[in-house]
This record gives sequence, C-alpha cells and structure tokens, in this order.
Amino acid sequence: MSPTAMSLTTTSRLPICRAQDVSSKHAPPPHKRAPPTPDAATTRRRLLQSAGLGLGLGLAAARNPARARAEMAAPPALAPEDATSNRMSYSRFLDYLDAGAVRKVDIFENGTVAVVELDDPALASRTHRVRVQLPPGLPAELLRKLRDKGVDFAAHPVEPNPGLVLLDFLLNFGFPLLFVVALIWRSITMNSPPGAGGPNLPFGLGKSKAKFQMEPNTGITFDDVAGVDEAKQDFQEIVQFLRSPEKFAALGARIPRGVLLVGPPGTGKTLLAKAIAGEAGVPFFSLSGSEFIEMFVGVGASRVRDLFAKAKANAPCLVFIDEVDAVGRQRGTGIGGGNDEREQTLNQLLTEMDGFAGDSGVIVIAATNRPEILDAALLRPGRFDRQVSVALPDVRGREEILKVHAANKRLDADVSLAVVAMRTPGFSGADLANLMNEAAILAGRRGKDRITVKEIDDSIDRIVAGLEGTAMTDGKTKLLVAYHEIGHALCATLTPGHDEVQKVTLIPRGQARGLTWFLPGKEDPTLVSKQQIFARIVGGLGGRAAEEVIFGEAEVTTGGAGDLQQVTQVARQMVTAFGMSEIGPWSLVEPAAQSGDVVMRMLARNSMSERLAADIDAAVKGIVDRAYEVAKEHVRRNRAAIDSLVDVLMEKETLSGDEFRAILSEYVDIGKEQRETAARTELVTA
Repeated sequence: MSPTAMSLTTTSRLPICRAQDVSSKHAPPPHKRAPPTPDAATTRRRLLQSAGLGLGLGLAAARNPARARAEMAAPPALAPEDATSNRMSYSRFLDYLDAGAVRKVDIFENGTVAVVELDDPALASRTHRVRVQLPPGLPAELLRKLRDKGVDFAAHPVEPNPGLVLLDFLLNFGFPLLFVVALIWRSITMNSPPGAGGPNLPFGLGKSKAKFQMEPNTGITFDDVAGVDEAKQDFQEIVQFLRSPEKFAALGARIPRGVLLVGPPGTGKTLLAKAIAGEAGVPFFSLSGSEFIEMFVGVGASRVRDLFAKAKANAPCLVFIDEVDAVGRQRGTGIGGGNDEREQTLNQLLTEMDGFAGDSGVIVIAATNRPEILDAALLRPGRFDRQVSVALPDVRGREEILKVHAANKRLDADVSLAVVAMRTPGFSGADLANLMNEAAILAGRRGKDRITVKEIDDSIDRIVAGLEGTAMTDGKTKLLVAYHEIGHALCATLTPGHDEVQKVTLIPRGQARGLTWFLPGKEDPTLVSKQQIFARIVGGLGGRAAEEVIFGEAEVTTGGAGDLQQVTQVARQMVTAFGMSEIGPWSLVEPAAQSGDVVMRMLARNSMSERLAADIDAAVKGIVDRAYEVAKEHVRRNRAAIDSLVDVLMEKETLSGDEFRAILSEYVDIGKEQRETAARTELVTA
C-alpha cells in the first residue's frame, strides 16, 4: 500500500465536520474537472462513512473534492462566539487527540469551552476549527494528554464588560442600599411631631401605638355602667372638669393629673374609661402598658414622649393606659438591673406626668389589678391624684348589672334577677355578662324562645363547677356520694351561722361526683363572724363525717380531699390573719408573703420562730378537730333523717333546698338543734 493510503487509513476514524458554505462560482466548470482516481475516491468515501457523517455529505465530498476543500476552510478568529457553528462532542475530541490530529486548543469561559484546530489529512495546507464543550472543572487528565501530545494550548481570560459590572453592582448593592436609606430618611422625618424631644428612631419604633379618637364615639355612657356607683361619682367630677374647667379654675382648683382604677379583673375598669370618654367628648388616647415596652432600650421612653406630645397638642384630652403594672412595676427589685428598658420607660412616664411643663390639660387614667407592685413614685399625689377602687359588686350591684345585660334578652316571667344576684356571690361584672350569654345559648340549644330559670341555674352550675358529666349508675359509689352530700347539707343546716341549702345533686360536674349548693343571705356579709367561719368548717367536714360514721373508718374515700383543703385553709386564716384562736389577736403573716407577685413573695422576710410556727399548727389542728367532732355528732344524732334523705336523693338525683328542709323537719326541730349546737360549740370552744 502507498504511503498516502497508509496516512488515510490511520485517520479514517476521524470525522470531517461541516464547514461554511462556499459559493459555487469559485468552482471550475464541470468539463474542466479531473475525475479522481478510483482508489482515492473509494478511500475518501470509506473515511467519511466511518466517521459517521450523513450519506449526502459523504457523497458530496466524494463527487466534488474541490468543493470539499473549500468547505474545510475555517475563520481565523479565536473567540468562541466568532467560530462557526461547527461543534464536536467531547468524546470525539478525545479521539482526535489520541490520533494526534489536534494542532492547537484555545480555552475560553473559565475552562468550559474550547476552540480546537484540527489537521485535515486530505488537505495538508488547511486547518479546521471546531467548538468543544468541556466538562466542568477542566479535567487534569485532559491537560496531561495535551502536554503528552505536544499540543499548543492556551487559556484566555474573560474580558470584563464595564456595563455588565456596573449593572451587577447596582442590582446587588445599589438598589437595596437606596431603599434602606429612603426608609430611614422617611422614618426620621415622620417619627415624631415637633417638640416631642429625644432621638428619632427608624422604622417607627419610637412612635406611640396609642389608638386615637378625636371625637370619641365609644357608644358607652354612665348609664351602661352599673354596680360601681362610687367610682361613677368620682368620674362624673372629672367629666365636669373637662367640660367646664373655668368654673373650677375660678376657685383655684387644679384639674387632676391622673386617676388610678384598682380592682379585680372583670369589675369594669376598662368599661368605666370608655364611659368617661363617651361622656366628656374630648380627644381620647387608649393603649396598653405592654405596648410601651420593646426589645430595644430607649424605645419605650420615646413612645411615652411621642404619646404625651400628641396629647398636649390636643389638650384637654384623656389618656387611658390599661394594665399599667406592665410598665409601672416597682424599681430596684434586682431583676433586670437598674437601667433596663422598663425602668427607662417608667422614668419617662413619671417625668411626663409631673415635670416642669406645668398644667398641660392631659388627664391620665390607668387601670391595674395589682396595685401592690406599682412603684411608689407613680402613686403619689401629683401624678395619680385619685385612686378609685372598683371592687366586686354586692348583691344590689349584681342585680343592677344583670338588668343591664338582660336588657336585650328575652326572659321568662318566672325569672327573678334578684334571686340570680343572690345566687352569684363573688361574681364580677364580666362573670354576670358571661352568665346571661351562656343562659341565652343554652335556651337556644334547647329550642326555647325565652330564657327560663332552668337555663340560668344550669349556667351558674356550669360556670362555677364545670360541664355536666354522665349520670352515675346505681351502686355503692352512688350511694356513698349520696351520703357524703347529705352529710354536708345536714351539718350545715344544723349549725348556726351557716348559709341555707339551695340544692343537693348527684349529677357530676367537672371533677366533683356530687355537689351541695348554698344560698347566701339577702345581704353580702362584708364582715364575717367567728361563728359563721366555724359553721363553714363544720359544713365542709360533714361529708367526711358521714362516711366515717355510716360506713366505718376503713371505708373513708378520697372524695373529701377538696373539702379538707378548703377547711384547713380557712382554719389557718382564723389563726394567722383573723386572730380567732388561743394564740391571740396577732397577725402572723407577712403582707409581702401574701402578695400575688412572685418577686414580692421571694423577697418576703420570714420572721416567724419555730415555736410560734408549732403553736400555729396546733391551733389550726384544734379548730379542725373540734369542728369534726361537731359534724360527727350531727350525723350520729340524725341517722334516720339521713337515711330518708338519701333514699329520696337516690331516686330523684336532685333535691331542692325547700324539699331538703321539709324532709329534715319531719325528724328534727331545726331551730332547737341549732340552739343546742351553739351551746355545745361554746362549751367546746371555751
């Protein structure tokens, strides 16, 4: 075989890539073309077919060698985007490299694209350039092969485009920075009004969150507030101050700077503030004490300045701060240091309420249910000139509150709000509103068009004791519960000073398997005597006494655990708080130890000696033991009445107070028994 044929055979595996089209006017006329020799044409055809090209391209190259040589020409540019559309796979490129047909390699785009110059075996004087997509990371094996084959290769860095660099900077940094600067500038200019003072904080952090009403329309007046007549009277004076301040100024009177509402939750403190705003008709700011506090130190003080700046600009006006104990807690408790956010806010509030500004025409109304933890500087006259106590309503106040909440409800003619008020001692205004709403819901659930006594009674039971449970089946447990509840009712009825029985039931509610309800007198006792407290202890121990006397000490159950806890607590109060024991009229408990605040209880000093503590325990035990003996004596003397009452209770599951007393009167004279019990109690106590 000739050397030329040998050369073609060696490179027969290499494909000939399609080049740019060349105009046919450069080709010689057909009659002047010299046909190729059979051996050369056959060898060329085999080369093209083995390279895997299409049939049409291979035949064209075989029939027109001159045109094929023209198509092999490549542009001289080196940039990959200037190369022709010729592309080659990476595997074919490695085949060319192994065959030694690669002359030069230019690497672009961080080693991901290469422009390769290939030797044309048929045209020794021409080269062909193709584009190859390289694997990411530029394999080290490829570089080693290029060195071994002696290929000239070079890496060309990417030319930076100034326009693209600037655009990339603006997108990544410029526009976000401009946006942040615009927000800061807007918050600085709009954070606080002129004269607010203090540094302006970005993003509105120092701006007060108080809800402002220029013409308050709360929809609540003093007519909607019932059961707190004393508080209403105090606030009516403030309303007159706001409406006609000149009348008081002529007499030298100064408008109060602040009024502090103190009382348990649900007694109507916030309702009173809304009523003042509705009656006075002056601008009204309202917010909670917790809205001053923020995680950043200084934000709360800035909000106080902003609030009072707005209030002074709209004077005379009202500022209502609900739950002021969130910001007005006593300073120097050792928690949080002396310079924390809360204390700075309190200091600013003290300054604004009584600073060098003089009379500003701003009245601050604050509400709290924990006055014992407030700072003394906040409570002094000049800041809060008045402290109005909003206590739990008495029986007359509860009746007035029930009338307000029952005005929009359809009540049955048999419903007596006076009786409902007697049945709800200790209920606040919010509790009574919830009671009437629960009764209305229950009446609607039962398909009634009016609220009856049954719905109100069930609602009271649900609020006090919990949801009604599944009725117990007849058995030993039900019998034992019946004796337990009758024991409560009997001992309470036969002991002088105790409230009347309202009903006895075996229907479970909450955690209780049975309940005995008592009806207080027509007047809520503001002062409770020693006889009344002792009678409550006897009534509380009546269930446990009935279990022990009737079933035996071995059959006593855990059902009286709650009763024992209440009895022990009342007896300890008799000794330590009320001075109703042989120890004497001493107050043996530190006031701070009885505080509802955890910090105050931790700081309370225990000055009680061990001997005094032992005497207190002995006195408490003596009171409970004497009451338990009285309860057991009641059960022993009236066993027949108890058995009869239990039979009726097991059958009906609920006994009213009148039914209970009617059955008991058949066996015992209640009045006589109470007098004898009083005599025995005095002897035992003495």
